[in-house]
Amino acid sequence: MICLIQRVNHSKVDVAHETIGEIGAGLLVLTAFQPHDNSDSIKKMTHKLLNYRVFADENDKMNLNVQQAKGELLLVPQFTLAANTKSGLRPSFSTSAPPQQAASWFDEFVTLVSRAYTQPQTGQFGADMQVSLTNNGPVTFWLEI
Repeated sequence: MICLIQRVNHSKVDVAHETIGEIGAGLLVLTAFQPHDNSDSIKKMTHKLLNYRVFADENDKMNLNVQQAKGELLLVPQFTLAANTKSGLRPSFSTSAPPQQAASWFDEFVTLVSRAYTQPQTGQFGADMQVSLTNNGPVTFWLEI
C-alpha cells in the first residue's frame, strides 16, 4: 500500500465539475494498492498515516501528527502511484491491484480512518477527478507498507 501525503492549507476534489470532497488545513492523501496488500497492510497504513508527524509544534518542529494538529483528511484513490516506471517510457500497471480489489480496499481504508480519527472527505474510485491543493511547506511524503 502506498500513500503520498501532502500537508495542505486547502484541498478539494471535483468530479464532473462538482466538488465531492473538500478540506481546510490537514492532509491530502493519494492512495494506491498493490496485489500483495491485505487488511493487515491497510491497518498498518492507517496507524502510520494518523500518527506520522508532519505538523509543526510550538517550536516549529515537525512533532505533531494530524490528530494532534486537529487536521482534516482528504483520501483520494490514485492507482497510478503503484505503476512500475523502472524501464521504458510508458508506465506499466502490472504492479497495481486489480480495480475491483483496490476499490474494496479503499473502502476499508476509509472505514478504518473514520473509526480511528474522523470521517475523511474522499475522492471517487475510478472517476476522472480534478484534485487541487495548496501545499503547506511544501511538505510531501511517500508512505509505503
